[in-house]
Amino acid sequence: MKYLKVIAFTHKQIELKELGRLVICQEDLTDKLREVKSRFGINEIFYLATCNRVEFIMSTQHQVDKEFAKQFIDALQIGLCSHSMSAFLNAASIYEDQDAMNHLLRTSCSLESLIVGEKEILAQLRKAYESGREAGLTGDCLRLIMNCVVKTAKEVYTHTNISKKPISVVSLAYRKLKDLKLCSNARILIIGAGETNRNISKYLQKHKFSNFSVFNRTLSKAQQLAADLNGEAFTLDDLKTYNKGFDAIITCTSAVEPIITTEIYASLLNGDTGRKTIVDLAIPNDTAPEVLEQFEVNFIEVHSLNEVAKKNLQERYQELTHAEAIISQNIDEFLVMLKQRSIELAMRQVPEKIKEIRHKAVNTVFANEVQSMDKESREILEKVMNYMEKKYISVPMIMAKDILINNKH
Repeated sequence: MKYLKVIAFTHKQIELKELGRLVICQEDLTDKLREVKSRFGINEIFYLATCNRVEFIMSTQHQVDKEFAKQFIDALQIGLCSHSMSAFLNAASIYEDQDAMNHLLRTSCSLESLIVGEKEILAQLRKAYESGREAGLTGDCLRLIMNCVVKTAKEVYTHTNISKKPISVVSLAYRKLKDLKLCSNARILIIGAGETNRNISKYLQKHKFSNFSVFNRTLSKAQQLAADLNGEAFTLDDLKTYNKGFDAIITCTSAVEPIITTEIYASLLNGDTGRKTIVDLAIPNDTAPEVLEQFEVNFIEVHSLNEVAKKNLQERYQELTHAEAIISQNIDEFLVMLKQRSIELAMRQVPEKIKEIRHKAVNTVFANEVQSMDKESREILEKVMNYMEKKYISVPMIMAKDILINNKH
């Protein structure tokens, strides 16, 4: 675990609006990660970006400090000026070894989230890891770590009340939207067909909203969500020509530039002068600042949910101790498992070495004696050696594991 390193930028040190500047466009992500993986000699890596954090999880022997982080971020070519780079690096949290493991477990259990108790972070973390695995960016080290991450989070959510009456960014956004008292036949434009928008769509549908139009970069994904909502599906480019009007926009995409520009918004209004609503859960925001300056808009964003999030943390405070105890226990178990795993890897050659010794004994050292034996005797000798070979292979492994466990206690 000593090679586990995490570079984290989170809502605790960085304004959410600023955090969006670190988000990497999905189309470029794999290529950029492959490039830094090769350039810095990183064994394994994956990238996590949510509405309140951007993190790089990696396995590397290199020292990861603020200087490394600067070179690393520079190499990703995100486009930060020197002043912004300095500000982000000052706010970065760098974890390694057991501290990195503890951070990942706390993150997966939502203890580090803006909304403590929300379960979305576990799904987001798993999805981020799976994307890295499918791209060939991760290996055995991060696989074992993620197994522990998932196991721990499930135990925390099962054996504590930390997610009782779950509150999430999505549910908080819906509450804000509900306060605006939109009628159930309000025309709602859904921009982006990812997990966040799917979740908030479920809230809307549950509360009898029924007039949806879904826009997404990939039309097939828009069609899937539109089918669930009995709505219409469009590509993002169709926003430029959409003329059916709207009452509210729900947007959350991975775009690094605003989707809703003043030109797009004016076109969507199609001459309507009424006050509309935008729920923007994207980091960075999908809505250009100029839209809010030039038009009358009820604007709901992640940043505005902070106060409710603080109250939510207070309500769940008594559960934190229980959750942290589960995390601590899982780290202890993981450390033992890691040692056992290292022994297994080190002893992979034992079976081959034993076979080499057997071959040499039969064909060189005792070749004459074996050849002088009758067929029945040679068969008995073969059975005896087969039996001893199997036992010799297992004995060192069992003894090493026993030593590990006894030393631990």
